[in-house]
Amino acid sequence: MELSLYIKDKLVSGKRVAIPIMTHPGIELLGKQVSDAVTNGEIHYHAIRALNECFPQSAACTTIMDLTVEAEAFGARLSMSPNEVPSVCGRLLTGYADVEALQIPSVESGRMPQYLLADRLAAEGIDKPVLAGCIGPYSLAGRLYDMTEIMMAIYTEPDTVLLLLEKCTEFILRYCLAIKETGVAGVIMAEPAAGLLSNEDCQRYSSVYVKRIIDAVQDDSFAVILHNCGNTGHCTAAMLATGAKGYHFGNKADMITALRECPSDVWVMGNLDPVGVFRVLTPEDVFARTEELLTCTGEYANFIISTGCDTPPEVPFDNIQAFYLAVEKYNKGR
Repeated sequence: MELSLYIKDKLVSGKRVAIPIMTHPGIELLGKQVSDAVTNGEIHYHAIRALNECFPQSAACTTIMDLTVEAEAFGARLSMSPNEVPSVCGRLLTGYADVEALQIPSVESGRMPQYLLADRLAAEGIDKPVLAGCIGPYSLAGRLYDMTEIMMAIYTEPDTVLLLLEKCTEFILRYCLAIKETGVAGVIMAEPAAGLLSNEDCQRYSSVYVKRIIDAVQDDSFAVILHNCGNTGHCTAAMLATGAKGYHFGNKADMITALRECPSDVWVMGNLDPVGVFRVLTPEDVFARTEELLTCTGEYANFIISTGCDTPPEVPFDNIQAFYLAVEKYNKGR
């Protein structure tokens, strides 16, 4: 299902669209663990579907934001526990020679086929736009080279970083093309590590590579939404240079400032704290925070209310319901 027309119809009606990045509650609805869903595409799909059936108010469904799938395909070692999203352990690459020898893997490597299976099943089995997920090139490079080390290397060994970014970009491009073939409506590209950079460095080490991917895959039927929860507002200009259809902001960003800086013809999404609001507050407080964000962004037709990042496991279902009730109340008053 084409996301652009779907969102446009919603927005021109004056109603507020909600697309939280949320999958983990669906895993819990199935009585499964996170480790089940991140290793089995069918379980992953059924979690997405179960959550959509429980909370059909979202304008689109999203897959799990797992930022280790691509790193694992390159050979990175992971730590995986039953109810936490996997994380990268250690450092795969230590210098130019390692990067030069690094082979770009196939999209059939590691758990990637399981994620592509979940994408395809969701596109076929859910009568609503589905947004898959992938990592951004700089964030992937940081997971392969070590985040602290790559932050230093952009000044001490820039050629090493640039070569690694070329390989990461080529791989993510291939992956996005494979995602597009599954029939999903788009992809949320998570590039949080780029938020650690200045606007100038974000442009040089992230945005030029993200733009290359977007230019190759984005069209009227497939949208790229760039997520950067590390951006506190200092590198929004670099994000906009990528040409993405939508920009997803984390809870550290000021949404009004972001909306003022973004063109009116792109989606601006965010940014309720997935932990500080969704997981720990009471339903009454979640309702109030949601209502507050909707009210203060009311003049911006291109705003899509969302979480600031992927919601973690064990978010209370009453809090999710409170979020949607606040959106429903707001829309009734429009």
